[in-house]
Amino acid sequence: MNKATRDKVLSRDEGSCWHCGEVEAISIQHRQNRGMGGSKLQDRLDNLIVLCSVLNGAIESDAVQADYAREHGWKLNSWDDYSAPAFRAETLKWYQLGIKGELTQVDAPSWLI
Repeated sequence: MNKATRDKVLSRDEGSCWHCGEVEAISIQHRQNRGMGGSKLQDRLDNLIVLCSVLNGAIESDAVQADYAREHGWKLNSWDDYSAPAFRAETLKWYQLGIKGELTQVDAPSWLI
């Protein structure tokens, strides 16, 4: 991803992990994988989220952790819509990530209720 996109994600997410609030060892996660060849079409602000490096690595290598991340909107299946909300642990709230970098607080997904 380009520097401008990276900077927008870091600014929107206040440079901290959505899972644990970590600010040092962080990385930008594609919620929906880029796929083979690494399509830049996935470098959308509504598809990018800051996670700690520990969780980012875990969800890419462990199916249980990947499921955990999907339950919280930090990882999406290839067929999921980008509008799926994500849970921010620091605020204990769900947000929809916008294409322009905005965050909109939303209700918890119906499957959680």
